[in-house]
This record gives sequence, C-alpha cells and structure tokens, in this order.
Amino acid sequence: MIGDRAWRRLTTPREMGVVPGFVLMGLRIAAGAVFVVFGAGKFVTFSSEVDHFETFGLPWPTAAVVLAGLVEIVGGLMLLFGLLVRPAAVVLAIDMALAIATAGRVEGGLLHLALAPALLLLMLVIAWTGGTGWSLDARSGERTGT
Repeated sequence: MIGDRAWRRLTTPREMGVVPGFVLMGLRIAAGAVFVVFGAGKFVTFSSEVDHFETFGLPWPTAAVVLAGLVEIVGGLMLLFGLLVRPAAVVLAIDMALAIATAGRVEGGLLHLALAPALLLLMLVIAWTGGTGWSLDARSGERTGT
C-alpha cells in the first residue's frame, strides 16, 4: 500500500503561476486527446496494426497492439481528467520511447520522429509538474486538506 504522504506527493501538483499552469493544463488535455485518438485507432484498424507491429520485429505483435492501445486510451483519459497525472505521464512517456525505438527506427517519418519525441518530452514535463491546479488530482487534495 502507498502511504498517505507518498500518495499526496504522487497526486499533488507543483505550485506554479496561473499562466504556466493554464498552458500546461491545455497541453495536458491536448496530449490526452491525442493519446485517446491514437489508442482507439489501434482497435479500429486492429489487423493492419498487428501487421504493422510485426514489421517492427516485436515478439507478440497482437499483444503489443492491445497493450499499446489500452495504455494510450486509459492514459489519455487520465490526462484529460487530470487523475493520477504523474503515473499516467510516466507510463505514456515509456510508450512514446518504445514507439520511437520501434516505429521510429523502422519507418522514421514525422509521426514517429517528430510527434512521438514531442509527446515524450511533454510527458516528462507533466510527470514532473503534475496535473496543475485544474485537475481531479488537485481537487482531491483540496477535499482531503492537503
């Protein structure tokens, strides 16, 4: 179990001004939407995604597509709602690092070598800052008196 102090550290956003917090909130929501769309796309075009993942040399491409899709949908929704933002951002950063190392290495292109690195960097920033004052994480901290 996570202790109360560790839980607060995990969910409490860092203090920042209104403008940087507002900008980060906008970026968090936009990134969350991108992750949800790309994650859902993996299930909409499932068989072609499995074929696509096979070209990357992954051992279990079907499982990889399902896992990547679920990570992106769930993580994206967590970013959109501002719920457990730090852990979600860390998992999504790993997802983007893997996308760069697989699809970026095999195919290159703007999607894998521009958008994925930008999202990776943004996820690292969000993992550091947390959900900002405009998130469910911040609201839960207000209710519990943190």
